[in-house]
Amino acid sequence: MMNLKVLKYPILVLLVALAASFTTAHKFYVSVTNMVYSEKNESFQITSRIFIDDLEEVLEERYGINAELATAKEADISDAYIEKYFKAKFAIELNGEIAQYSFLGKEYDNDVIICYLELTAVKFSDLKSISIQNEILTDLFEEQQNIVHLKWKGQKKSFVLIKENNKGMLNL
Repeated sequence: MMNLKVLKYPILVLLVALAASFTTAHKFYVSVTNMVYSEKNESFQITSRIFIDDLEEVLEERYGINAELATAKEADISDAYIEKYFKAKFAIELNGEIAQYSFLGKEYDNDVIICYLELTAVKFSDLKSISIQNEILTDLFEEQQNIVHLKWKGQKKSFVLIKENNKGMLNL
């Protein structure tokens, strides 16, 4: 009977360890971008939500900077490099022409960075097509998914963009 008690403890520890190994959080590679057309301002207001650690990793890998985002030690050049990365990886075409947007800034919400962009002087009545190419983080993470929600005049269209299919198009 004593041998059974001696064996129960190590087996119990092993079972608990195995169970814990399967409950670790699965890492998702996803960003969510909202593009909302403002009739009042004739512009698209754009917010892009990205996990801070993923963006830091790509800034380190691509530009060699240790951004330390959302910390007291955040690099002064972080905004410039985030903007540079967006300009390289996020493109909007209106009627087949590349549109120039502005990087307005960023803020943090827990483990997410929210980047604010704006595309001004857009006459919606003149639009025949809108194309969004989103390659944010796809150069670093094969599993990356970039969800884009486009909203205008009470309508909504969503795209899930991946490395192999990184462009969504809407014909109006």
